[in-house]
Amino acid sequence: MSIPTPIEWQEGRLKILDQTLLPHQTRWIELETIEDVFEAIIQLKVRGAPAIGITAAYGLAIAAKKYEGVDIETFHLRIHEDYLYLAGSRPTAVNLFWALDRMMKVIETLYSTEETIISLEQEAKKIHQEDEEICRQIGENALSLLNGRKKVLTICNAGTIATGKYGTALAPFHLGKEKGVDFQVYACETRPVLQGARLTAWELQQSNVDVTVITDNMAAHTIATKGIEAIIVGADRIASNGDTANKIGTWQLAILANYFQIPFYVAAPLSTFDFSIASGADIPIEERLAEEVTHIGPNQITPEGTKVFNPAFDVTTANLITAIITEKGIFKADRNKLAQLNKAEEGVRA
Repeated sequence: MSIPTPIEWQEGRLKILDQTLLPHQTRWIELETIEDVFEAIIQLKVRGAPAIGITAAYGLAIAAKKYEGVDIETFHLRIHEDYLYLAGSRPTAVNLFWALDRMMKVIETLYSTEETIISLEQEAKKIHQEDEEICRQIGENALSLLNGRKKVLTICNAGTIATGKYGTALAPFHLGKEKGVDFQVYACETRPVLQGARLTAWELQQSNVDVTVITDNMAAHTIATKGIEAIIVGADRIASNGDTANKIGTWQLAILANYFQIPFYVAAPLSTFDFSIASGADIPIEERLAEEVTHIGPNQITPEGTKVFNPAFDVTTANLITAIITEKGIFKADRNKLAQLNKAEEGVRA
């Protein structure tokens, strides 16, 4: 079996795998307008920080085509409005802003509307293609770091369907299967929308990876009784000191890893780093609808009028992170090491 990639761009048309229907239906939908792209991101039809960034980039390319024939000054005004619109779709995943900012840089030195429209599409395709190679390299680095550890716990879904291909936290499992390395993966179900139970389990099954689903509150017992050797998770934003925002429940896994003295790894591309913020305290935490907790499907499971606190993410402090795995190597989660990484990347971009 093979995993379908979540995003396709063919002849100027954008199609995504509707992840809200998984694992029971595998359906592709076409996003024809910028409004379609916005709603797909909001409704989690496409999700995962890298995949959100890729989709938003294509969304801006789609929006640009509406302005064919207008003068360049009007084009700049309208595309900036579209940029702000898409940037408002998800507050936590920094890849969204990284991809949109990269797209906007394209128009800075172009003075023809037609040329700019073409260039925006080319840039979106480049972002998409680069992500596949980035994730493959993250997987290679993660395999070397795991170094024989086969029983691994994860949370949420940081895999192929959250990226261009392979994923981040799940990349070593997909690559491992290709190389004949077999893992035993334990996947937290991941409240509130069960992305571990629905998506990670489905995705790893497509690659014939041994996967077992547990509820989020079984993690400590599972680590103790199943001999978990490492925990690996993805990230939606990493602050300059190494504090990391990821799906709610990640922080408690890091605390458990510290207690059981097993490594806790974060796997993420460099585009997930936000060097403009000092710590995780500066990361906005999205809160989602109460119905995601009070209901399972259409059925309400709580008393009428029950109050709900439903943050989608939490922040794991850098001191609990053993290492951050990127496409450019493996780094300690501390301010000095990450400052050197940022300086090196700025040199590459200059």
